[in-house]
Amino acid sequence: MSSETAKKVLRIEAEAIIELLDRIDDRFEKAVEVLCACCGRVVVTGMGKSGIICKKIAATLSSTGTPALFLHPAEAIHGDLGMVVRGDIVLAISNSGETEEILSLLETLKRLGIPVISMVGNPQSTLARYSDVVLDVSIRREACPLGLAPTASTTATLALGDALAIALSERKGFKAEDFASLHPGGKLGKRLMHVENLMHVGEAIPQVKMNTSMHDVIYEISRKGLGMTCVLLDDSTLAGIITDGDLRRLLQRDENILAKTAAECMNPKPCVIDRRALAVTALQIMEDRKITSLPVASEEGRIEGVLHLHDLWQMQMF
Repeated sequence: MSSETAKKVLRIEAEAIIELLDRIDDRFEKAVEVLCACCGRVVVTGMGKSGIICKKIAATLSSTGTPALFLHPAEAIHGDLGMVVRGDIVLAISNSGETEEILSLLETLKRLGIPVISMVGNPQSTLARYSDVVLDVSIRREACPLGLAPTASTTATLALGDALAIALSERKGFKAEDFASLHPGGKLGKRLMHVENLMHVGEAIPQVKMNTSMHDVIYEISRKGLGMTCVLLDDSTLAGIITDGDLRRLLQRDENILAKTAAECMNPKPCVIDRRALAVTALQIMEDRKITSLPVASEEGRIEGVLHLHDLWQMQMF
């Protein structure tokens, strides 16, 4: 049955990945160290199905803080090898370790002093012997019943490539902010935008002074349409906020609130956020505290903007 075949394939490929755990040793650590010390780019090269895996590994490296590119070995021996310069590192992938097009590159790479890290299914292969670091991605069997189509071998190689990229990003101290700068587009990019890119600024900030009458406070809240207003000291330092919810609660207790000032009605300890914080962090704060607006203040407490929950919704972060 097809379902049984599918389960068998998944089981074989899962086993191939699990068997890699025992090979995360000093060689893996050395590979991370060599890559971390790279002052150029990581050039990932491989033929056929391995080449497809190479493209994914290069993309993962690039998106996690390590400049990388894919180099087709057949094109490389016909001129594209000029893409590789001193300071680069080559990550060569070959299941057999005997891929002719890759072996043809080794002499030039050695002459240029380019370190070679290989991911091979045969640690005794020619490519392995000429590599500075060898990562063993051998498997017991392919998921293909004929043992011909690369299946478990490419899955294992891709998984080890991901492990290498993530270990490297952690070694470099790659942070969410760094990831955000490399992913400005799409839903992921929006979730990683900074608060300063979404907040209302300047005249759009609802703001009143401490001695502003509550009549004018209500007018400011309505005029700016954010369901709140900031209450500021004379030097623009945030003293507190007044929200629609605050107004409703005040009216339940005191029908004469229009005779009061902003200072008498404000919440003096509002939750604030830094302009450099991630939008996803702001969203988490709003959800946890069940609020719809966040004042954005400097370290000195001066108001810089206001972020509203609708701003996050409109960016389709969810």
